[in-house]
Order: sequence, then structure tokens, then C-alpha cells
Amino acid sequence: MAARVLRAGGAAWAGGLLRRAAPCSLLPGLRTWTGSSSRSREDSWLKSLFVRKVDPRKDAHSNLLAKRETSSLYKLQFHNVKPECLEAYNKICQEVLPKIHEDKDYPCTLVGTWNTWYGEQDQAVHLWRYEGGYPALTEVMNKLRENKDFLEFRKARSDMLLSRKNQLLLEFSFWNEPVPRSGPNIYELRSYQLRPGTMIEWGNYWARAIRFRQDGNEAVGGFFSQIGQLYMVHHLWAYRDLQTREDIRNAAWHKHGWEELVYYTVPLIQEMESRIMIPLKTSPLQ
Repeated sequence: MAARVLRAGGAAWAGGLLRRAAPCSLLPGLRTWTGSSSRSREDSWLKSLFVRKVDPRKDAHSNLLAKRETSSLYKLQFHNVKPECLEAYNKICQEVLPKIHEDKDYPCTLVGTWNTWYGEQDQAVHLWRYEGGYPALTEVMNKLRENKDFLEFRKARSDMLLSRKNQLLLEFSFWNEPVPRSGPNIYELRSYQLRPGTMIEWGNYWARAIRFRQDGNEAVGGFFSQIGQLYMVHHLWAYRDLQTREDIRNAAWHKHGWEELVYYTVPLIQEMESRIMIPLKTSPLQ
């Protein structure tokens, strides 16, 4: 009799311990999935690891994901400016960069130029498009080496910078092509470092996800890296202000299917960053 009581008491104690420990076993911030819906979602997620809509071994990612009707190449520049030099830096950029943009001898277009407002401070971001791909890029670089005004600009600029880096990008076939727009707007550049080998999955999911983010004309452009930091994705958005951004992003969660696509894409990401940017007065994207 005493043994049965001891066993019953031990079982009750163990059950109580498990009940108390269960909530701690859940990761903070994740929803609790219960019943058949949990098993169904887990099964779907596991299947997504092994099922590809496009076989990446059949062709390069750039051919599978980029726009076929254009051969445009993009260059994204990040310049970290000495805080005391930011105003002077912006001044010379607004004097020189539009001249290159407007010169028909240069097969390139200044898509946008900004200062980071929230994110890394005292930073300038420039986005260029080269119509004709790598040959156009090479042509522009060769011509700029002979451009005395640009060489003087580079020399003056170098004294104002702490560091700089760039990436060469292609645009996703399912995204808008970035075109000039009137303002005033703020811009958000969301940058994602993906796990190597997951670019095709990202493209498959976002080809559907972008449909949920077109209502307010906020989608500006979507790009993936070719040279520089690889497996990088950049999404560029435009909003009237920060509150509008918040409202539009919250509204997406009320659209059927958005939550599922987020659920599938989050595991593909290693790291992510958001910059809120203000366009310079001469930026085609205002």
C-alpha cells in the first residue's frame, strides 16, 4: 500500500513538474501551435525543405531569377562619412552625380541617392543602373577615369569618408522596376543575408509575397547580389512617413496567405537589417 502511494505521489510530482516546465520549453515570441493545425503546418514546412519549384542545378541563379527582358546591372554603394563632413559630402554629390546621370555618353542612370536617417548614422547610399550589364559598367568606369571633374570629385570625397563598400546586383523578375517618383517620401532598404543555397526558395516565395505589398504603391525594387557580399537580398520600399509604413506593414498580416509566406521565408535568413533613408534633393526617387 505504501509503495503504491509513493508511486502515485511520484507520478503526480513528475506531472506537476512537466506542467510547470512546459511553457519554458517554448521559444519566446513564437506562437503556440496545437492540435492538427500544428502538425499540418510542421509537415508543410518540412516538405518545403525538399521541394523546389525551380531546380537550381539546371541554370545559374542570375538566369533563373533576374528579368530576361532587360540586361540592366545595378550598383549599390554605401559610404560612411565623417560626421563633420556630411553636409559638404552631400553638396558635392548633388553637384557631380546628376551630371553623370544626365550625360547621354554614359550608359548609366542614377536611380536614387539618400542619407540614412535610422540605422547606421552619417551614411550615404547610392543606387545606379547600368543599361547593358557588365559591358556598360566597364564603359562607364573607363570614361570616368578620363573625366577631370569626376577625378577631382573623387579626391575631395576621399577626404570626407571613413569607409565605403559596394555590391553589384540584379533585379528580381517579379519586382517592380525602380522608376522616378515624386515625394516627399521616406525609403526603407531592407537587407537580408540568406543562408547559402536558399536563393531559389526565397525567389519562389517572394514571387507570391510581393502581391500582398502592392496596394499602396510602396514597392520600389527588389535585388540580389552578384558581386560583393553574396546571398544578399535588398528590398526597397517607399512610404509617406513612418506611421504610414507601420500601417501598411500591419495591414499585410490581415491578408490571407501572408503569414504562411513569412513562416516559410524566415528560416532562410541568417541576418537582416533595416535602413530608413531620406532622399537628397537631386535624387530621382523623392
